[in-house]
Amino acid sequence: MSRVYNFSAGPAALPLDVLEQIEKDIFDWQGTGMSVMEVSHRGKEFVALAARSEANLRKLLSVPDDYAVIFPQGGATLQMAMVPMNLSAQGDIADYVVTGSWSKKAAGEAARFCKTNVAADSADRNYTYIPDETSWKRTDKAAYLHYTPNETIGGVEFHFVPGGDVPLVADMSSTILSRPIDVSRFGVIYAGAQKNIGPAGITLVIVKKELLDRARSSNPHLMTWKSYAESDSMTNTPPTFAWYVADLVFQWLLEQGGVETMALVNERKASKLYAAIDKSDFYSNPVAKDCRSWMNVPFVLADASLDAKFLQESHAAGLTNLKGHRSVGGMRASIYNAVSEEAVDALIAFMADFEKVNG
Repeated sequence: MSRVYNFSAGPAALPLDVLEQIEKDIFDWQGTGMSVMEVSHRGKEFVALAARSEANLRKLLSVPDDYAVIFPQGGATLQMAMVPMNLSAQGDIADYVVTGSWSKKAAGEAARFCKTNVAADSADRNYTYIPDETSWKRTDKAAYLHYTPNETIGGVEFHFVPGGDVPLVADMSSTILSRPIDVSRFGVIYAGAQKNIGPAGITLVIVKKELLDRARSSNPHLMTWKSYAESDSMTNTPPTFAWYVADLVFQWLLEQGGVETMALVNERKASKLYAAIDKSDFYSNPVAKDCRSWMNVPFVLADASLDAKFLQESHAAGLTNLKGHRSVGGMRASIYNAVSEEAVDALIAFMADFEKVNG
């Protein structure tokens, strides 16, 4: 079997142990004589899987009992609309902190449903830093404050949790399960699956139960968090295969030692890669050092004309999906939970060799 080192931003690498289990299960899952893609989501086997996955997720993140855990479809992008639809009424104002492409998109989507106030915006420095929280211009009695703890495209990450007395909403798509978090500080956490949870097609939402009754009465049933909370995320047929893989990933994380262990590994991986970039005159990272991402590390070459050669040769060396997002350019290494430290070491070694030849 030939496997590459996959640095894709999403859909991203999955743990090899999980992939091997999928291979074993694909034709006969749990003695049913069927694939998990063929069984009824109402059958006892899948209902048990759903319950186990929620219990394991709650254990991994120490989710308090007064929070609902739901698994809708539509990805984080759909949640950008569901947040205002479930937390604001007509005429309400919601605060948004814009630090990159995804938080900007979330603010734009929310503007379709409520008034929005951009409390902070780092566009003046091309989204390479986070404005000091004391400079944010927040709304009195805002419906909520939304921010994106990690900007997947720009590689900017909050290393603090914003304060305030309104519900805090976080798009944690690219940081969820990479370290411990204090769920009790948030009103809503949402995350697309395809980075640290599993394949695309399922979404994680953790919402304080007291907020479930704030949804607009005009919401379609499938756009209302409470409908998922009341049906154990079986409001309609769920994406069973994606949910099954997420369940395997949660089990794998527990076997690794949980998010506490993952945090140690992830910090070490990121520190190694940033150190290699910083000691070089050939590579550079544009993000302010106090808000660099652990998960998504962008870097540029001093001579951009070498970009194509770098990508071609790195791919040939088994280092794939290093091209930066089209809106940013350069390179980006996404080093999620399933990307091993060995993969990061291999990337660092390749970068050093490439610099010797081309620098």
